[in-house]
Amino acid sequence: MRDKELCLEVLRQIEEAAAKIIIRFEPIHQVSDFTGSPAGIEKMDAICMMLIVIGESLKNLDKITEGQLLHQYPEVDWKKAKGMRDIITHHYADIHAETVFFTCKRKIPQLLETIRKIITELR
Repeated sequence: MRDKELCLEVLRQIEEAAAKIIIRFEPIHQVSDFTGSPAGIEKMDAICMMLIVIGESLKNLDKITEGQLLHQYPEVDWKKAKGMRDIITHHYADIHAETVFFTCKRKIPQLLETIRKIITELR
């Protein structure tokens, strides 16, 4: 791996963004918690910003590692994680609250666990 310290820095950015999503998602129990109030919509917006951070950081990590790191951890669909960044960034008006809800509930905890595993193994 070209630059272990840089990799660890990017992984920590992903870890921090995923942890923020989990905290921000705690009061959300159903999709309507996002869509039913201005506060819910703001919560979804804030979560989407962290999803963008994760996707962009994953793309940077692939560049740094020349695509050799993430494929070693198939428990996360890295392509979809990076692709979500593109969708949010370029098609935000088309984002469905259901997709954000599902991602937060089902995908982010596994992503965070895997990122922490990678960090531990790289140290």
